[in-house]
Amino acid sequence: MSDAPDRKTRPALTRSPSWRALAAHRRTWNDRHLRDLFDAEPRRAEIFSLETCGLLADYSKNRITGDTMTLLLTLAQERGVPARIAALLEGKRVNATEKRAAWHTALRAGNRAPKDVQRNLSKMRAYALALRAGEIRGATGMPVRDVVSIGIGGSALGPVLVTAAIAPDADQPRVHFISTPGAPMTRLLKKLDPATTLIILQSKSFGTQETMLNAAVAKRWAEATLGENTNVHFAAVTANIAAAEKFGIDPERIFPMWDWVGGRYSLWSAVGLPAMIAMGPQAFDELLAGAAAMDAHFSSAAPAANLPLILALLDLWNINFFDAAANAVMTYAAGLDLLPAWLQQLEMESLGKNVTLRGKPLRHESGAVLWGGAGIEAQHACFQQLHQGTRAVPVDFITCCCNTPSDDGTQAILLANCFAQSAMLMRGVSAAETEQALLAGGASAREAARLAPHQALPGNRPSNTLLLQSLTPHSLGALLALYEHRTCALAALWDINAFDQYGVEHGKKLAGSLVPEFSSAATATAHDASTNRLVNYVKTKKP
Repeated sequence: MSDAPDRKTRPALTRSPSWRALAAHRRTWNDRHLRDLFDAEPRRAEIFSLETCGLLADYSKNRITGDTMTLLLTLAQERGVPARIAALLEGKRVNATEKRAAWHTALRAGNRAPKDVQRNLSKMRAYALALRAGEIRGATGMPVRDVVSIGIGGSALGPVLVTAAIAPDADQPRVHFISTPGAPMTRLLKKLDPATTLIILQSKSFGTQETMLNAAVAKRWAEATLGENTNVHFAAVTANIAAAEKFGIDPERIFPMWDWVGGRYSLWSAVGLPAMIAMGPQAFDELLAGAAAMDAHFSSAAPAANLPLILALLDLWNINFFDAAANAVMTYAAGLDLLPAWLQQLEMESLGKNVTLRGKPLRHESGAVLWGGAGIEAQHACFQQLHQGTRAVPVDFITCCCNTPSDDGTQAILLANCFAQSAMLMRGVSAAETEQALLAGGASAREAARLAPHQALPGNRPSNTLLLQSLTPHSLGALLALYEHRTCALAALWDINAFDQYGVEHGKKLAGSLVPEFSSAATATAHDASTNRLVNYVKTKKP
């Protein structure tokens, strides 16, 4: 990787030569349509696709030519992105605002990982194996049959996704996840026996409001049956060891995190312990290995063959030059339904920034809104907007060559629908084509002319297709790491910090100050008129 030029000597992104060249190139796209490009170049899908780490990425259905990619890659070089990639992977202090590294790749570096990371991973393996073998026993001597992981955000989304994808039927022991306080926690605890339940508290600070509220509920629940002898029923994943010990958790059941692991990048740390318990240590090792393979690709592949960088450049092209305000992720693989939720935090916390690394206002758009779901269901809900809405929304289609355990035709249906939707978004159907089809179907000339505009699809709508051989721990690890690196590369292109989240923290701080006001007899007056009125209105409705 080359060294990045000093940012202070470079012009702002939108004034750079490459940006201006891309803007001029964009103006040549007004009369181009993707179906014409496919018709003109039979090898287009081969030219604009990459295969690495067990997955094929077809990005040929983007509004690009070879010239587009050359200009985008020149922009990446001009902005020093290769050196920024190297700094991330080497554990340099890339989180400028919080003055620390974002070294989550070290968590999956195997024998090259820091010694404390290796020790913690060994401790996780031993604990997970003992739980799965029924060797961890509660206060009454009965083995643990249920594990409840309490966490929110980055302390929940990763392990929930991985467990659902790889070990949805795990029962030795059963693993449950709770994020939201209140009714979900109450309903779950009613089904469990405190004597055979382990509670894992997941909070980097060990002060997360929602998590600690649920932790207190769990402790009272356990003590109601077992008395004060409940310590053996609790474990913790945290960077605040002292707070966990004060809560009453034995140091042997505290699994540390480090300040250089951000929440949304923390699946690979002890935060992944519940997933390891569900899937087994060997499968979790394979998950780490898949992610490490993508790390190696991101580090060593030439820019033109570097998949995370290519996808990041396409995101920039769609967002900054085609005004895409949203991206959709549609999964056509059993087990990946929760992927869009994990990606929402990854991308929207990382890229939802409005200033550069130097604190200067951005002169261009940054992150897009990310949404999505299970494609086979979404087709009956939101694909109408994707096909005929007035704004084009780039889509990532994700599926597997083989994923279902039995040959019942399900996989063929999933693949057919996935490929058909991406093809139709690209090609579209003209009004003339729909009119001819209506006439061929027996409609009158007048009726065909009337209905044709309603049935026509504009096409020319961009998408990527990510095709896994099958959904395994290794391929899932590679897929998740691909999105992590894509996000970090895009942040480097935009010169923003992908590793802080002050917007989230300010809102949480305000929420903390509001909580006492609901139990106060005094009228709320400390906030804006709307907030004050809402608080006071709620207080008048309390029984």
